[in-house]
Amino acid sequence: MTPVLPSPPAAVRGLEVSQDGAELLALLFPQLAGLRVRRIEDTGDAVVISASCASSSESCPACGSVSARVHGGYSRTVADGAAGGRPVLILLRALRFLCVSPSCPKVTFAMQASRLTSRYCRRSIPLTDMLTGLGLELAGRAGARLAARLGITVHSSTILRLVAALPEREAAGAPEILGIDDFALKKGHVYGTVLVDMGTGDVVDMLPDREAATVEAWLKAHPGAAVICRDRAGAYAEGARAGAPGAIQVADRWHLWHNLGEYANKAVTRHRGCLLDAACRAQSGDGEEDAGGQPAALVPSDGLVDESGRERPLAVRTRKRYADIRALADAGRSQAEICRATGLTAKTVRRFALAGSAGELLGGSARGSGLDEFKAHLCRRWTEGARDATALHAEIQQQGWAGSARTVRRYLAQFREPGAAPGAPPAVPKARQITRLLLTRPDNLEPGEKEQLARIRAGCPHLDALAGHIAAFAEMMDGLTGAAHLDPWLAAVEEADGQPELRSFATGIRQDKEAVLNGLTLPYNSGKVEGVVNKVKAVKRQMYGRASFGFLRKRLVLHPA
Repeated sequence: MTPVLPSPPAAVRGLEVSQDGAELLALLFPQLAGLRVRRIEDTGDAVVISASCASSSESCPACGSVSARVHGGYSRTVADGAAGGRPVLILLRALRFLCVSPSCPKVTFAMQASRLTSRYCRRSIPLTDMLTGLGLELAGRAGARLAARLGITVHSSTILRLVAALPEREAAGAPEILGIDDFALKKGHVYGTVLVDMGTGDVVDMLPDREAATVEAWLKAHPGAAVICRDRAGAYAEGARAGAPGAIQVADRWHLWHNLGEYANKAVTRHRGCLLDAACRAQSGDGEEDAGGQPAALVPSDGLVDESGRERPLAVRTRKRYADIRALADAGRSQAEICRATGLTAKTVRRFALAGSAGELLGGSARGSGLDEFKAHLCRRWTEGARDATALHAEIQQQGWAGSARTVRRYLAQFREPGAAPGAPPAVPKARQITRLLLTRPDNLEPGEKEQLARIRAGCPHLDALAGHIAAFAEMMDGLTGAAHLDPWLAAVEEADGQPELRSFATGIRQDKEAVLNGLTLPYNSGKVEGVVNKVKAVKRQMYGRASFGFLRKRLVLHPA
């Protein structure tokens, strides 16, 4: 944007600058040092400084020879930073010199004011640096808004162009401790890779994808990494192994704990029915039985049926697929033939074929109902004689229920059958709440939560064993004793009865055992990398998807931690 000198109003305040005044200006505005400042005018809309270059010679930008042969002069207007919330314009009188070297392709060249002007630029060097810094910090629109508050008028696209014009910064080599992680450019579709110096927390480089070949090529072009901190992604493990074979790979402990929590939640979901059955038996301990002589089941025991007692479609489909695949496998059909016969992927067929029962496959899918916390109120009101499902739906809406009246009507339908007297369902925590209790450090649990956890462990031997395995893994991770305790822990999990989820977790650890062992032994972790990924997300959202990967890379690589 070309700065335009505003039209002077009727009364312009001007001030001739003395020698002392010029020294004071140079003290307050170092970019004016070396200039002869003659006059300062306040036009009302801007502050205009009239000055000229003090030097009588200049070096040729092409050949470097110093020339004092004046060819002529010219005036240029240079926009500078704001003063008192008003823009500052410098009317600079400069000279043109003749090059004294006969072989130089340049015949004449213009004088540049040191620390103020540059060729073909109508902004001062300090103002250009300021706008570029605003672009690195805030991108285009926010940077332009902040500049306007400071008294500088600039378009958001101009700020983006200044950042895009910054030179690329290529790393000479990889840092000794390198962190690698992925981030989403378009979640679920396009991902990139960020490389972080774990010593300083600075972004070393960013890659446009998360493929093993890309990481391998970068590591080969930038040698020097002795330790590589990463998550459990197989592509990074393969790329690091091929690109830096001498580096120590460290699997991050947070990701290990997160993976353990996912498998633990599947196990809790599958065994939550034990707690429900135990609570039902305790509630019907007065001997009340159903028509078949069994204790009255007040709620579904596995979470795979809906409020009206019908099995969920996912459970029906999974059981049918399991039966079909097991029948084909027992008939001697290969996995490729089963894939063609069923239309399923090889990964899905292999998972079904290796499962001991359909229940193992449904363990991670069983879930509670959002109506659970309101069922006690519905049962009590039904016993009191309330039969209007719409009115009962309105009552629980006031208590926080956000579901539909149809869900309430389907749950109450089972009580309209003859002899189906409702009883208040037992209070059993949801699967995610139980998982949280199992994964929380015992010292951080409230007294009531400790008692609740004790009841959970007493109500199901499988959950009790799961809690023991989780506690043993936590002690190993907290004390960095993986070298001594990882193999015994894996053996104990693989031999445990009723823990297929933990066995799957142990299988994944064995596939990446060296990195996991380093993560449970060495003090390195990916904490700084995760912080940088959060920064990448903030910067990416700040730009509203306006700019490309190259602009995002510049903002992260050229910006300090």
